[in-house]
Amino acid sequence: MADAALQRKNMVESQVRPSDMTDRRIMGAMMALPRERFVPERLAALAYMDEALAVAPGRGLMAPRDFARLIQLAEIEAGERVLDIGALSGYSSAVLARLGHEVMALESDAAAHASMIAILKSLDISNVRPVSGPLSAGWPAAAPYDVIVLEGAVEMVPDALLAQLSANGRIAGIAREGKVSRAFLLKKTAVGGTRRAAFEASAPALPGFEMAKGFAF
Repeated sequence: MADAALQRKNMVESQVRPSDMTDRRIMGAMMALPRERFVPERLAALAYMDEALAVAPGRGLMAPRDFARLIQLAEIEAGERVLDIGALSGYSSAVLARLGHEVMALESDAAAHASMIAILKSLDISNVRPVSGPLSAGWPAAAPYDVIVLEGAVEMVPDALLAQLSANGRIAGIAREGKVSRAFLLKKTAVGGTRRAAFEASAPALPGFEMAKGFAF
């Protein structure tokens, strides 16, 4: 494939930076991390394209610009604990690990989970803990979290995830609203949660988040 470092630079400079990005930490992380290592070898040449990339059955990475803007919306601070839901092979978690203190990387696909463990170890990323289980259940064993990031489009947020947030914690994701999808930030309150809609975005659907009882949009 073409020089990966140059592709990363082009991704940040032409896709991410022009998209209302102000958090230099996110751009720095995406510039440094080898995104091509987190996708199947047959897709490595497509790792930096400006659209979602299918990497597992029914699952995919967000387009770089939508992912970067979603992470910026979450306003993750140093020292915060993050639950990354739908981490696949770990690219999103590796980026988040450069922003917060500790990342729980939850994935339900067995092959993707195994790849994540191997890739994170090979890159010596020690503050990401890969865990496996149903995505919609979150990971209550390590709760509470300051931030939960949903790595895909959802129709609702289960009450179980709100329960895993710390006081004033927040959930960032992409809400499916008919033909239009928008990023959102859901903040925990004493009586549930308040939601703020943000920019239009697209993302592959996250399994287990179809309309049911929970915080609906």
